[in-house]
Amino acid sequence: MRGLDERTGTLFSYVDLEARVRRDHPLRVIREIVNAALAAMDGDFAVLYPPGLGRPSIALERLLRAMLL
Repeated sequence: MRGLDERTGTLFSYVDLEARVRRDHPLRVIREIVNAALAAMDGDFAVLYPPGLGRPSIALERLLRAMLL
């Protein structure tokens, strides 16, 4: 089962991530590009994870973003 790609932001951090990275940082542009590419691949990812089978996994998009960074 495919997990959801949603940010809670409140698990361990007391400061918002948006406040930690300055507005003109290059990672913000890279993040937009990566998010668009991953959204375009959503259908491909859905085929890999049959619905209702097992526990939800960590979202593949989240794992790929972590590997990129």
